[in-house]
Amino acid sequence: MADNPSSGPTPPRSSYWYDGEAAVVEMLAALRAFRRADQEMRRRMSADMDMNVTDMQALQFIIAAEGQGRTVAPRDLAAHLRISTASTTKLLDRLTASGHLERTPHPTDRRSLIVVPTEHAHREVRDRLARMHERMREIARAVPEPARPAVVTFLRDMARELDEAGSPAPLTPRPPTSGS
Repeated sequence: MADNPSSGPTPPRSSYWYDGEAAVVEMLAALRAFRRADQEMRRRMSADMDMNVTDMQALQFIIAAEGQGRTVAPRDLAAHLRISTASTTKLLDRLTASGHLERTPHPTDRRSLIVVPTEHAHREVRDRLARMHERMREIARAVPEPARPAVVTFLRDMARELDEAGSPAPLTPRPPTSGS
């Protein structure tokens, strides 16, 4: 990019998207750092438990559903993970073989199965995450009480935006240059 001789060099931008909004840039950078750290923690945890990230996501979904009193059928898991039923079957085979899940008859539909976490799965997750969750509680408690509603609103609004954001339009090819 050539400098305009009459105005001098172009000053560097503070941010790709949010030039001139330092406080907003700092908040979004902190959110991105949190998301990266969360993804990396999940990758490490799944590796430590000798399973892939999708298996870990499945286990997390099934444990959370159990905690909310909901049952999970294989089709529910496939929909949540956005994977095929064949991939779901392989995933459930792996997690059953490793002792993390059991397939049991559906409580009201005799033709259907549900998947439930084993005590082994609960123990492993608790053993690996208890310290981290305690630290997260400590960090949350350190947020001044009057600021907590704003933090909750910010995080929920961001989550909703990411959940609702569609796929971006495909990039358009560069227009041909003259002489090409």
